[in-house]
Amino acid sequence: MRFIFTIISLCIASLLFAQQESSDVRRGNLQYNDSNYTEAEVNYRRGLEKNNQSFEAHFNLGDALFRQEKYPEALEQYAEAEKLLKADDKTRKEKVDSRLADTYHNMGNALYAQQQYDKAVGAYQQSLRLNPKDNDTRYNLVKAMQQLQQQQQQQQNQNQEKNQQQNDSTQQQQQQEQQQQEQQNQQQQQQNEQQMDKETAEQILQALEQDEQETQEKLQRQQGKKRRVEKEW
Repeated sequence: MRFIFTIISLCIASLLFAQQESSDVRRGNLQYNDSNYTEAEVNYRRGLEKNNQSFEAHFNLGDALFRQEKYPEALEQYAEAEKLLKADDKTRKEKVDSRLADTYHNMGNALYAQQQYDKAVGAYQQSLRLNPKDNDTRYNLVKAMQQLQQQQQQQQNQNQEKNQQQNDSTQQQQQQEQQQQEQQNQQQQQQNEQQMDKETAEQILQALEQDEQETQEKLQRQQGKKRRVEKEW
């Protein structure tokens, strides 16, 4: 059973293009089966240098790269294998579709491993269109769809949290501006009250001075009217 990170079996029996399997690819297959993926990669690449049209070399190289977690490079090799399959003789459609379904399956695996769940879903769906009876691909598709849903939900939650933080920041800024405005109003009111107190004090002082001056003038007038009366003997 192929699960998300499991590679489909190597194509050792025969080549799609009726070409003799190269010794480099055979060595790569043996090293792959011994879990020596780095050496397998080297031999598959050597095989491709001699025959770049080998579906098996591209496909198995993709598997070796996948095992080394070189997912983008693995995708490139699966894409090359896909091109070769699509270019093959249409009379071999059934065999081509089977190989192509496996290629899309592994592309889905590589995309899943990179958490590109939306693209992984598309790859698994393409695989199922070519091989609707593949329960492993169907299972992987369900897993990818579940992960995609979780990913979208997390993104939605993050966006909501971000919006809430922005709203909180805006409200906090508005509160700060309101407090600053209230402080400015209080300061202005205090200044006005102080100005009024000063003006009132000056007015009272002027009034007192005016009263004092009028009082002094009144006394002076009264003293000017008094005359000394002397008694005659």
